[in-house]
Amino acid sequence: MTTLEGHIERITFHNPDNHFTIARFKIPKTKKPVTVLGYLPDPKPGETLEINGKWETHAKYGDQLRIESFEVILPDTIDGIRKYLTSGFVSGLSAKKVLGIIDHFGEKTLEIIEREPHRLSEVKGIGVLTADRIATSWRRNHVVRSLMLFLREMGIKISYGARIFKEYGEDAMQIIQDNPYQVVRDIPGIGFVVADAVAQNVGVPKDDPKRIEACINHLVEQAVSEGHLFIYEDELIGKCVELFQIDREMAEDALISLSEDGSVFIEQDKRVSEVRMVYPKILYEAETGVADRLLARLSIPADLKGPDSVQITEEILRRLAIKLSPEQLKVLEGIFSHRVAIITGGPGTGKTTLIKSVATIYESLGKQILFAAPTGRATRRLSDVTRRKTSTIHKLLGYNLATGCFEKNEDHPIDADGVIIDEASMVDILLMFHLLKAIPMRAILILVGDAFQLPPVGPGNVLSDMIKSKKIKVFELKTIFRQELESPITVNAHRVRRGEMPFLTKMDIRSPLSGFYFIQQREPEKVVKTIVKLCTKTLPNFFNFDQLNDIQILTPMHRGEVGTINLNQVLQEWLNPNSGIPMVKGIPFKSGDKVMQLKNNYQKEIFNGD
Repeated sequence: MTTLEGHIERITFHNPDNHFTIARFKIPKTKKPVTVLGYLPDPKPGETLEINGKWETHAKYGDQLRIESFEVILPDTIDGIRKYLTSGFVSGLSAKKVLGIIDHFGEKTLEIIEREPHRLSEVKGIGVLTADRIATSWRRNHVVRSLMLFLREMGIKISYGARIFKEYGEDAMQIIQDNPYQVVRDIPGIGFVVADAVAQNVGVPKDDPKRIEACINHLVEQAVSEGHLFIYEDELIGKCVELFQIDREMAEDALISLSEDGSVFIEQDKRVSEVRMVYPKILYEAETGVADRLLARLSIPADLKGPDSVQITEEILRRLAIKLSPEQLKVLEGIFSHRVAIITGGPGTGKTTLIKSVATIYESLGKQILFAAPTGRATRRLSDVTRRKTSTIHKLLGYNLATGCFEKNEDHPIDADGVIIDEASMVDILLMFHLLKAIPMRAILILVGDAFQLPPVGPGNVLSDMIKSKKIKVFELKTIFRQELESPITVNAHRVRRGEMPFLTKMDIRSPLSGFYFIQQREPEKVVKTIVKLCTKTLPNFFNFDQLNDIQILTPMHRGEVGTINLNQVLQEWLNPNSGIPMVKGIPFKSGDKVMQLKNNYQKEIFNGD
């Protein structure tokens, strides 16, 4: 750990939302300032600090000190006080007023502002309102600084300080001390483990009911974050006892209390009488809501084709010049007899061609059919292949960003005779619940997807569960079309699906081009060099790929030579040498960089992974 004392010479970057700062820091008796980066609340040029941190070396920007902690050093000279107050640290003070205050109070100026701010009105030109404004600004900054120090001591990242202060204001420290577990509910990103450590620091007993209830909520939410809808009661209580040293009987009592106040729902397993499941109430309502609505749809007889459907189908297929496989034709014969149907199959089995045919036939019968998919990327692909207007499910349901609610529901349903959802394996239980509420009972619902793909990021495995229920008609496509058989990616995808080793082709410029290669490298440094060569030379030259738009690198880690952090930094220098401004945690973002969205933005229809 390195300790530096000096003053801020220049603010290079400051994010007011989380206080992340990059600054030039001048140390007395040194020629050049050093770069420091970290979380500093409302830093001002000229401010004197003692900084503790660790040196790190950036590939482009060289040595810089990452701030671990800091302390503000208030000036004790007349000149220092003048510079400090004119830096903008206290609002409402012009240079003229600062000089007037210093002339009146001298070296006691800061002490007066801190302890007797009402006396500021003794200075000519400063009235009661101005004195009050100065005192409020000083107090706010003092509270923020004290909060940052408190958070660091409690083990909470300083980056959360701005959100905590915005949520709780000047009472932030008192609220955290009274009930550290409240921040878990109110501040996204702060988990139970951190809050529990704070609680121990401020003396909350381990058997405090607030701690036990927070622990149960934490374990239930942890199960949800792993994709589950519930956690078994025995497992939940067992983890409370083993992981957090909570008395079993007290944990059981706390669970009953949470059930009574509606935080969780406890359901008896209908198959095993002594087994119970603990749900977040919202997920229990979603799961039962999905099941009830599907059963209601399935109970309605459906023969939606009409007397001329066979002739219409034949005419449309002839007009579209589409030659369907026997599997696909069988689907067309039966799919309109079901209110809810699932089309599933691996890559290259013709799912998209089939739903395009289904839509065309349905439209020719005078019906309106809508297309949607979970993400913007899936929506754009669906639009390209079907040549129809498509939307994300959130847009279809009229998601309102301000209220966090969907405008389409049972009272205001979607106006459609049929809805086709592509990439349905990505739909979680909550989104499916809202979708089923908004689709009118007269409409058919066709879900298209591959049940063998990864389950959705959110809770539940809806498509797979629907298929396993055997209550819903499933049309499975197994035949791989001839043109897809020529794709080694498709072939290998099906081999992996069957539990077989993929065909591994080594890259050889003398061999015909393939879409799937295996390149073996064991040393991280060589892996990085190979990736750079592939992205900058081999793939663009042999496949005519655009370096930025046509190539995507996947790596299973963030840190290390082959992690996302280092690879992004290395490839940025190779692929986009434009100058950039450091904006987030010291990482420079440049015009022309390829970026990926990490959070869903429903208003702009940009989703995690886009």
